[in-house]
Amino acid sequence: MYEDEIKKYTQLNELAKSGGIVIFGGKNDKSIPLCELRQAFSIGETLYNRSIDGLSVTNAADVYDACVAPICPETVILHIGEADADSFETAPAEFDIKYSELIRHIKAVNGCRIAVVSVKNSDAGANADRINEHLRHIAETERCEFCDISVRRLWNPKNTETLMSFINDIGFERPLKIKRPVYDLVKIFYCC
Repeated sequence: MYEDEIKKYTQLNELAKSGGIVIFGGKNDKSIPLCELRQAFSIGETLYNRSIDGLSVTNAADVYDACVAPICPETVILHIGEADADSFETAPAEFDIKYSELIRHIKAVNGCRIAVVSVKNSDAGANADRINEHLRHIAETERCEFCDISVRRLWNPKNTETLMSFINDIGFERPLKIKRPVYDLVKIFYCC
């Protein structure tokens, strides 16, 4: 079903460096302009997007093994659930089990940090709030960071860009060489 995209990502993985941050999600995630955001917000981390149209919790582990695992990411930003909105309505417990199994699988394969990103209300329809409650619980249970993008928050990306530009201008490439919190990256990727 996803053979062409998996083949493309497999070829790209030959050029990739290990230890970066990978966005692993569905249709909406594919169009995130990583290069532009990386430049605009002075993001020093290595970023990869391995998102596939229609990615679901039922097939995500196999796609992960083919497209993401070879990169050995340091962090996976997991944004899956929108394609599962209909099946969630009829079998929410099955969704929870499969999502938890996916997280455990990712941890077993790469031992990386995982951030679970909520679904946007417009993408998952009427079930969005319920799906997000389940995702929050799954993230807490599996000891992952939960990043809620379902509610618009007051955040001005232009101010963040200006601040990062100022910090670079005064000589700091990365202030104190600390890692940028995953939630900050999620805000940049999904809320701009």
